[in-house]
Amino acid sequence: MAPRKTERILNLTICLLVTRSFLPKSRIREIVEGYHDLSDQAFERTFERDKEELRKLGIPLQVGSFDAFFDDEPGYRIERSAFELPSIELDAEEAAVVGVAARSWQHTAVAESTRSALAKLRAAGIEPDASRLGALEPNVSANEPAFEPLWHAVLDRARVCFTYRGGTTRTLEPWGMTSNKGRWYVIGHDTDRRATRMFKLSRILDTPRRVSKEGAYEVPADLDLRALARSLAPEEPRAAAVIAIRPGRAPGLRRNGRPVEAERLGQLSHAWPPGFDVVEVPYADLGYLCEEVVGYAADAVVLEPAELRTAVIEQLRRVAATRSAPRHYAPSVGSPVEGAVR
Repeated sequence: MAPRKTERILNLTICLLVTRSFLPKSRIREIVEGYHDLSDQAFERTFERDKEELRKLGIPLQVGSFDAFFDDEPGYRIERSAFELPSIELDAEEAAVVGVAARSWQHTAVAESTRSALAKLRAAGIEPDASRLGALEPNVSANEPAFEPLWHAVLDRARVCFTYRGGTTRTLEPWGMTSNKGRWYVIGHDTDRRATRMFKLSRILDTPRRVSKEGAYEVPADLDLRALARSLAPEEPRAAAVIAIRPGRAPGLRRNGRPVEAERLGQLSHAWPPGFDVVEVPYADLGYLCEEVVGYAADAVVLEPAELRTAVIEQLRRVAATRSAPRHYAPSVGSPVEGAVR
């Protein structure tokens, strides 16, 4: 939620929680900060949205009359017994695990929620003791610039738009985020492809921007994020591409590849730019590898297979046609990239 909306809903919750009698809307409007300056119509719309937000958060609203003998304006309140959570009972080992989990988060977007959760546990008389598991040094970092806007978009169910590696623009209804081997991914419904997709945050080239209001879509009720992530994860490599790479560039391709032996270099039917290193990169999905190669532009030239070379050239031409790109980014006749597909 936006800070002002969060503050207003918090004020509304406190107001309805502490009252002993049903409060009519007119009185709520006077008491709750955030309603004072609204017009009558704006207040009605905002109040209805806030009530719905409270219900989605699991906060039960009671509606009743201020005086049972008169047909008064209906009022609202929150019954404390229905609002409060049951007592939390954790043994020493469970409290220690909570403490370790809290230490693991480093990103500010999640660290704030972590501190809030720990404060609530301490208020309930539970002191998470991470020292009992001192040998563990957990570390869950989230340093990608796209993490925070996507995290909040997931919470608010807001549609986002971003540029993915290869220059493609993607519109996503994010359902959740998951981490695997230190790398963060966002999973959701790709509205352009009309399919479920998983995107690696480090491959998002700009800051995701919202293109809808909050609550723009529904997350599947039976969503199992981890199972879905496993099903969308790249398969085991079943083929290999031969790619020429400019020295010192394209670290992702270098990391996943291995140098081509001299004997095979002599068997390649296509030349490569002088000084480039030639590596063999295993892959399972040609489309994913195509997007990665396109992201490196003229620093990576595909030599084999032919279908990958063609896909890369077509994608580069589409990028060059739709945006103002550096000259070397668009393959031209006679360029190393163009020559690779002839």
